[in-house]
Amino acid sequence: MTSRLKSVVLLMAYFAITACSGTADEPEAARDEAPAFDRNLTGVWQVMNTANYDLEAHHARHAMQTIDGPWGPQPDPRVVYLGAVGAVPAGDSVIKGGTIPYTEEALAQRNENRANWIDRDPEIKCYLPGLPRATYMPFPLQIIQNDKAMLMSYEYANAVRNINLEDPGEAPLDSWMGQSYGYWEGNTFVIEVTAQNGQTWFDRSGNFGSPQMVVTERYTKIGPDHIQYEATIEDPATYTEPWTIEMILYRKIGKEAQLQEFNCVEFVEELLYGHLRKEPLR
Repeated sequence: MTSRLKSVVLLMAYFAITACSGTADEPEAARDEAPAFDRNLTGVWQVMNTANYDLEAHHARHAMQTIDGPWGPQPDPRVVYLGAVGAVPAGDSVIKGGTIPYTEEALAQRNENRANWIDRDPEIKCYLPGLPRATYMPFPLQIIQNDKAMLMSYEYANAVRNINLEDPGEAPLDSWMGQSYGYWEGNTFVIEVTAQNGQTWFDRSGNFGSPQMVVTERYTKIGPDHIQYEATIEDPATYTEPWTIEMILYRKIGKEAQLQEFNCVEFVEELLYGHLRKEPLR
């Protein structure tokens, strides 16, 4: 039995048990605020944008990492052989207001990150993506919920996060995916994400936050197959003011409505540990 199958079996058992325990204590008025489907986020969802390349508006460019050439930017030698596969497609900003309000020092750090993408982006090494990046990577995510619990599973790196439906207080330690506390505001499910370790990036363009960052996500069902997603980022150590991204999550249907297994750790073993070989491959 694969690790993915084991996880699914455990999840099915968990939700079967909680489903038999009755409904959550919720005021009758709150349950009657909207049709049932408006609060049912269960399903497999995926974005359709280029936010994972760059949250801000960006034109198409030669490569995810470039160097100065005699006639302008050219691909870094380490990515030149990827050709069009390693190029960056154009995209609109998903940020309200257009740009991230960095402090002067943080903007310099972002630019340095961008110039050293191939060495620094955690995605390349299969580290967990953190929030909000896990939402808009080019992989689907699955939401499983009932009256007692909610869980989000991501195809990339088999990442999983449990959404605490009661305030858990301060997290005992920082982690890649942080701690999530969720609650309903009308028809919007709000998740407060804290205790991320500050090592995650928002995209392949070096945008980042610190360990003090607080992310407030908002999931609003706007139809049976669409969720309006917003995430507000607060981090006085990095930004001059809070800022918000917004996008649509689309439900996957048919045979595509499932997560495949992309346990990318095994794919980057050579990158991470290949230098330890007696005769390195590169």
